[in-house]
Amino acid sequence: MRNRLTAFILTGMVLGVIVGFVANLWVGGDETLAKQVAGYFHLLADIFLHLIKMIIAPLVFSTLVAGIAHMGDSAALGRIGGRALAWFIIASLISLTLGLIFVNFFQPGAGLNLVRSGVESGVNTEALNFRDFILHVFPTSMVGAMAENSILQIVVFSLFVGVALTAIGDKGKPIVTVIEAMVDLMLQVTGYVMRVAPFAVFGALASVVTTEGVGVLKTFGQLIGEFYLALGALWLLLFAAGSIFLGKRMFKLIRYVREPILIAFSTASSEAAYPKMLEQLDRFGVPRRIYSFVLPLGYSFNLDGSMMYSTFATIFIAQAYGIDLPIATQITILLVLMVTSKGIAAVPRASLVVVAATLGQFDLPVEGVAFILAVDHFMDMGRTATNVLGNAIATSVITKWEGMLEVEEPIDGSPPKAPAHTPAHGRGGLELASDMIDDDRKG
Repeated sequence: MRNRLTAFILTGMVLGVIVGFVANLWVGGDETLAKQVAGYFHLLADIFLHLIKMIIAPLVFSTLVAGIAHMGDSAALGRIGGRALAWFIIASLISLTLGLIFVNFFQPGAGLNLVRSGVESGVNTEALNFRDFILHVFPTSMVGAMAENSILQIVVFSLFVGVALTAIGDKGKPIVTVIEAMVDLMLQVTGYVMRVAPFAVFGALASVVTTEGVGVLKTFGQLIGEFYLALGALWLLLFAAGSIFLGKRMFKLIRYVREPILIAFSTASSEAAYPKMLEQLDRFGVPRRIYSFVLPLGYSFNLDGSMMYSTFATIFIAQAYGIDLPIATQITILLVLMVTSKGIAAVPRASLVVVAATLGQFDLPVEGVAFILAVDHFMDMGRTATNVLGNAIATSVITKWEGMLEVEEPIDGSPPKAPAHTPAHGRGGLELASDMIDDDRKG
């Protein structure tokens, strides 16, 4: 049964916390030994993330090229891209504003009375440069882009290839056939990789609890709790926005994407959830030519959870140091974050980098970033899951907007109510991968 993966992931989460707690009691007093034990736990997550990175580049390239080749005309591509960017910009502004509202309402940093010392934050902000980001979007080598898993560069190259295949017509059909076979192949490999997900979830959580201990949640409980309340409000807004377009199918979308959301939450990695997200959106009824184009863009430009975290953390640090920021300055910070946050693709710990760079730009204590480092992983789990949810809703809404949303596959595995979709609509390969996994499990 497909639903078994959800149960395995939840089991991995629970066992990870329990084993991490026991390990922390055992070796927590020795920081060096705790890090060593945590490193072995995290090996499971590292293996999974390595496997994910192994398949990301060929998966993005093949699905995007195949999708564009079947789209038919470049006008449709431009229209879909324009609608996607419009949704991303509006969603980013809402997320940033909501974070600003909640951090001012709760005042989580008030009363901490931290003293500015001028100590380095420990976060490298040199990678955050909008000019370099724009230049980085355009690849000098497709091989290099794939080797570095640079999603935006792969998207740009794939756009050229897909549009060119459409332009040359019948001459390109043999190449399209090969790429479609590559899609089916990579989706089958993805099915194998996803079997490792529950072990990765276990390792990731056991590792962080071993070093930090469950007690860190109590120490920073107010900050984490209020941030998750803000995320909950954002989830409600996203759900409401999605319901306007999708109606009752919004509830079904949540059921379909729960597994990639759980993977993203427990591993704090959007990349880890990407392959499963492709499969679930396909099963929900989003054609390949839509999700293969919109989803990679969303992973770079539609980071709703990270947007909220950026304003929340920036103002929290100002509060913690007793710095009163006028509302005009806070709005300026919001607008700056709106621009600078679009240049964080492929930047490690991107949200912290954005926060550190913004603090420095407004002469706020950059060393405040170090104060929240202890719980950044727990906050990262929430914002990453929110990013995945936001992209699932955005992709589905744009598909509905285009009038291309198809009938979903039954979640319980019962026979579909509609005729099977053809490979031209992008569903054959994913169904094959999912069904083979089911057959293996039944066997």
